[in-house]
Amino acid sequence: METKENIKRKKRKVEVLVISDVHLGTYGCHAKELLQYMKSIKPQTVILNGDIIDMWQFSKRYWPKEHMQVVQQILKWAGKGVRVHYITGNHDELLRKFVGFDMGGLVIENQLILELDGKKHWFFHGDIFDFTMQHAKWLTKLGAHGYDFLIVLNAVINWVLTKVGKEKISLSKNIKNSVKSAVKFINNFESAAASIAIERGYDYVVCGHIHQPTKRKIALDNGDNIDYLNSGDWVEHCSALEYNDGKWELVHYKYELEQFEEEEDEKIETKDQAEIFQSLMEEFNVIPLQKKA
Repeated sequence: METKENIKRKKRKVEVLVISDVHLGTYGCHAKELLQYMKSIKPQTVILNGDIIDMWQFSKRYWPKEHMQVVQQILKWAGKGVRVHYITGNHDELLRKFVGFDMGGLVIENQLILELDGKKHWFFHGDIFDFTMQHAKWLTKLGAHGYDFLIVLNAVINWVLTKVGKEKISLSKNIKNSVKSAVKFINNFESAAASIAIERGYDYVVCGHIHQPTKRKIALDNGDNIDYLNSGDWVEHCSALEYNDGKWELVHYKYELEQFEEEEDEKIETKDQAEIFQSLMEEFNVIPLQKKA
């Protein structure tokens, strides 16, 4: 008899998937939730809109298996014919040296212009409109470490609140909403992106960077308007953008104990550090030295 636990759900088909600001390699990254979400869908085109791997805070001391599995899932998509556009962000800006690199389905870019059902879409991360990125990058990097600490602290507080039967809170969201300068920065960012996109003749502008999942129409003072979308992040919101049948949908994913149908070659193997090193030696045909008796 089949139970809820052993029934595998079919994957949803998605024409275009946009995710950003995953920040793999940091404590705040919800890689487990992202991995399950990725396994629940079957995309035709994937747009990684920046800050997928956090190279600013990357440490070999912290790289859980779920983080590696997210990378493996992306590569498996590319290997199975899914077109994957990796758009660089500020936290993975080192990859900007490799713009134009095409690895059989995965291409590294700074921006992407895509026409979908007759509408011109402009995809880019968005840090180009961040004043601190241009004039005080050290301040941005310092803020990134502070933000990561805040996310860890928030997780501890929410664990305590859950234990005592209270509702979870979001410290960073409360701070952003209460500080006028933060609200002004977000509004200025969105207006700047919309203004330039309209000037260049685009119908949609799609960004990341500010960790604010949004799907709305922005009207400028001169009467022009444009559809502005932001895919959010996988630190606080676990959000993504999905495009199907000419429409965009903003998805907020909630982790559930469920399984999805998986082909044999889609299964992701997990190895510990010793197994990875052993595989590396075998690949290079290196025989380990035997210890003397």
